[in-house]
Amino acid sequence: MKDSFERAIEKCNALGFKPTERVIVVSIAQQRLGFYRDGQLVKVFVVSTSLRPPSNVKDSLGTPRGLHTIAERIGGGAPPGIVFNTRVSTGQHFSELSATQQERNLITTRILWLRGLEPGHNAGGNVDTYARYVYIHGTNREQLLGSPASSGCVQMGNLDMIELAEAVRTGDHVWIED
Repeated sequence: MKDSFERAIEKCNALGFKPTERVIVVSIAQQRLGFYRDGQLVKVFVVSTSLRPPSNVKDSLGTPRGLHTIAERIGGGAPPGIVFNTRVSTGQHFSELSATQQERNLITTRILWLRGLEPGHNAGGNVDTYARYVYIHGTNREQLLGSPASSGCVQMGNLDMIELAEAVRTGDHVWIED
């Protein structure tokens, strides 16, 4: 993950951004998320990215690559496993839903809503990560973590999601690469 972190810093510098104190690095190939503070790896989490190939294009259902920022943090204080619909807590744990509802990939626990920082690549027009509603979020399908399973978001275990969401801030950088 160290090479990925270094590429994230290089991209920040190339775009004229000062790297943030906290940086998230997502490796699509490894299905891992590394959390860095002050250039040091703090923890690696197992994640799931898109079932489809990575893509920054609207309606592709692919995980977008490149440099992003955390635009919004949603769900602070919600219990693990609480389901969100349009970024609002339903007040229900995923286990309270019908079996049919539980078959879907649900957004649970916390949401880190991403905004692309690279115009024409993951920001603006047909490739806008924020407009695509791409998040890092908890999932009701933790058994699938470690393999591609999402519709473009980065999914995490619910307790891991709480840990990460409490460690990061709005404005922190997120680097996603193959």
